Amino acid sequence: MANTPTRDRVDPKKIETQPKRRPPWIRVKMDLNGNYQEVNRILKGESLHTVCEEAMCPNMSECWGAGTATFLLLGDVCTRSCTFCDIKHGKPGLLDWDEPERTARSIQKMDLKHAVVTSVNRDERRDGGAPIFAMLIRRAHELQPGCSIEVLIPDFKGSVEALKIVMDAKPDVLNHNIETVPELFPEIQPQSNYQASQATLVNAKKLDPDVLTKSGLMVGLGETMEQVKGSIHDLRTWNVDILTIGQYLQPSRQHYPIIRYYHPDEFEELKEYALSLGFQWVESAPLVRSSYHAGEQVRALSSRFQIQK
Repeated sequence: MANTPTRDRVDPKKIETQPKRRPPWIRVKMDLNGNYQEVNRILKGESLHTVCEEAMCPNMSECWGAGTATFLLLGDVCTRSCTFCDIKHGKPGLLDWDEPERTARSIQKMDLKHAVVTSVNRDERRDGGAPIFAMLIRRAHELQPGCSIEVLIPDFKGSVEALKIVMDAKPDVLNHNIETVPELFPEIQPQSNYQASQATLVNAKKLDPDVLTKSGLMVGLGETMEQVKGSIHDLRTWNVDILTIGQYLQPSRQHYPIIRYYHPDEFEELKEYALSLGFQWVESAPLVRSSYHAGEQVRALSSRFQIQK
């Protein structure tokens, strides 16, 4: 295993202004025909939210056109106010206990082979909304047998009890994104905690050694390459199996600025470094997001789905 990279503290006062023009390799495909319209119809019919829309994902039309979407549970108002995120934040309403049923029904209607389900943070609840995840996992497996379920969960403030509720429902992939390097947590996600993210990923493997664990990073927020490699090294020591790395794209002028655009060669360098540490799968490119090629990952790495395919 490679040596642990050194870390230098990021000084926000020294961060430069946002680059004015996107480079040519940042090109977002938009195709609103075909399956896109059908997916949109199903989601609206079930009164569901997707992180694709709420977070303005650049791959939305590509994924929806392929008949996949990342469902957003626990409503559409987050209790945290991360400076990179376009999801609404504030005081959320009551939990919608019918949401898992409607989501599972949509997974069945879309005839998905792999479903990604994430959520806003619900820090006002001790369980962080974990029971909603568990209900969805169980019901989706009932209604759509053979469909792998990936849950992209909050850190639940490091609560093992909340995490166990999710893990007991047997998700096929347990995903939790650290999002950025620890040196930038105070600026990017001040209500989150690097140690809570570590606890979430480490404890997931302890609770279910067979689950695939996954995490992701954004780059271009002011971190150095060495800091990114430091976090990649951390994730591998936490026994994470799958890694995604993508370019941060500023949702609006009110959000945290883009400090710089990484070149595709740099993404390739990070991919090679991560693979050298022993990750089973790495997606690293400018427009990569957490759910990009998610179905391919689980079917390549999970013995359960290798047998079924």
